[in-house]
Amino acid sequence: MPADSRDAAAVSTATYSDRLELELEGSIEEEVPAGRRPGVVAGGVLLAVAVVLTAMNLRPAITSVGPLLAEMRGSLGASAVWASILTTLPGLCFAGAGLAAPVLSRRLGIGPAIGLALAVLTAGLAVRVLDGPYVVLGGTLVATAGIALVNVLIPVVIKDSFPARVGLMTGVYTAALQGGGAAGSALSPPLESALGGWRAALGSWGVLSAIALVAWLIASRGTGRPPRPAAGSAPTRSLMRSPLAWIVTIFFGLQSFIAYVVMGWLPQVFIDSGVSKADAGLLLGLISVIAVPISLVIPPIAARQKSQSPWIVGMGVFGAAGMLGLVIAPGFSPLLWSILLGIGMSVFSLALTVIALRARTGAETARLSGMAQGFGYLLAAVGPFVFGLLHDATGSWTVSLIVLLVVMVTQMIFGALSGRRRFV
Repeated sequence: MPADSRDAAAVSTATYSDRLELELEGSIEEEVPAGRRPGVVAGGVLLAVAVVLTAMNLRPAITSVGPLLAEMRGSLGASAVWASILTTLPGLCFAGAGLAAPVLSRRLGIGPAIGLALAVLTAGLAVRVLDGPYVVLGGTLVATAGIALVNVLIPVVIKDSFPARVGLMTGVYTAALQGGGAAGSALSPPLESALGGWRAALGSWGVLSAIALVAWLIASRGTGRPPRPAAGSAPTRSLMRSPLAWIVTIFFGLQSFIAYVVMGWLPQVFIDSGVSKADAGLLLGLISVIAVPISLVIPPIAARQKSQSPWIVGMGVFGAAGMLGLVIAPGFSPLLWSILLGIGMSVFSLALTVIALRARTGAETARLSGMAQGFGYLLAAVGPFVFGLLHDATGSWTVSLIVLLVVMVTQMIFGALSGRRRFV
């Protein structure tokens, strides 16, 4: 065989993992043809739009409830225990459904699995406004199950369909997710006034979900069920035995722990320090808005570098400074503390980025994403309960905030380890 032919054959038989390693080094800029990756479709404008529309639906189902919770309880005659269950349910559901996502994607394929998840989300949003308190809980459970599945699977789409633009697309996805969350909390009260009640306001978010479902079904045509492993092929190694997989999982879980505590308790911390109720809500919204531009800028830059650790630690320093300010003097400058916390909590976009970068293939990304988000959200669900329990036991927020500061420093350590260029 001539030398040129041998060289061509060697290139044609190069594994996808080998090419991906080169792309992470910046040596390959073009996208890998979709035909080499069963179960996904090559990245394009339409698919990018579908990813953005999908991301915009991953938080309004949750953030739209908070501003209307008092009206919901009054209308339904629901107890404080019911309200606690309603606000805790998403985190627990994220954990359970997140662990199931890789299994579903293997059986159906990535595209159909995300389509099914969006259909489940849309159905849950419609059902939960039809009847009493138990129907609201059931519909919320269904809706958040759909969200949890998409949470795990979208990083796989980004990994496989935009391999040369993992950082950029992760940033766009995260910015859309954060923007959708801010819209859910900001627009639900005006929607309640315009549409005549909380049921119509909450149900209206199902329209956006239905639009995302249609866009996804169109954009993901050509995706299919991944092939089964050939007989006699080596069994897949469990990520439970991978120290790096656990490091990524703990990093993701700790940053989610902080986010859930801040979303659930920070307004009350500010109110108790003398901030008005309206301003406390605006400060919480500011924290979410800050993450949008950061998510668009930082992940594309960080993903092209050999290590994401400096970015993770750097953002963590800002967050720790804001948390320290809350510990020492929460009422001194709530705006400054919120800005610093917003920068620190924007590390969420890098947590998603390292999930994609620490795996060699789309299949490994799905498994790592499922593990990190499944166990991570389980850890996060404990956060608000522990934070409130410490406040009740001590009579102040100081001990609770100190514990959260320790969690943030620990997150920086595991984030630094997660950002080093290695593979599970």
